[in-house]
Amino acid sequence: MRAKITYAVTAAVLVVYFVLVGSRGVLLIQHGTVLTVTFGVAVLILPVIGVWFLWKNTQFVQRANRLAAELEAEGGLPVDELKRTPSGRIDRDSADEVFARRKAETEDTPDDWRCWFRLAVAYHDARDTPRARKAMQRAIALHEGRTPIA
Repeated sequence: MRAKITYAVTAAVLVVYFVLVGSRGVLLIQHGTVLTVTFGVAVLILPVIGVWFLWKNTQFVQRANRLAAELEAEGGLPVDELKRTPSGRIDRDSADEVFARRKAETEDTPDDWRCWFRLAVAYHDARDTPRARKAMQRAIALHEGRTPIA
């Protein structure tokens, strides 16, 4: 729940920022000189890119959450079996051990979105966010019946 609230607050702050930046771009365009119109258009591009990125990220999170809910209903969510340091951080060797098992599981059944979901969690636990995201994207694509991008 805390993560959802944090995400919502961050998204709201970004939307306010996009509106403020966009209004400055409009003001520059309304000024009417070649230079200010050029800068105004350039300034308007930033919020457009930001809104697109926020939208795509929100879609990704919603789809991943749907997969998590479905997997939880099936009783297939990965169990947290990781050792932790006294400070609460995940022990790297423990994460690597679980990762090796998840990777082997995924190699055995590469068309199962459930394996890719669990591999994404293992990548995340091993602090490899880019690969975690790619594995989750593959899980989503397999779940939705789309051809995953290699």
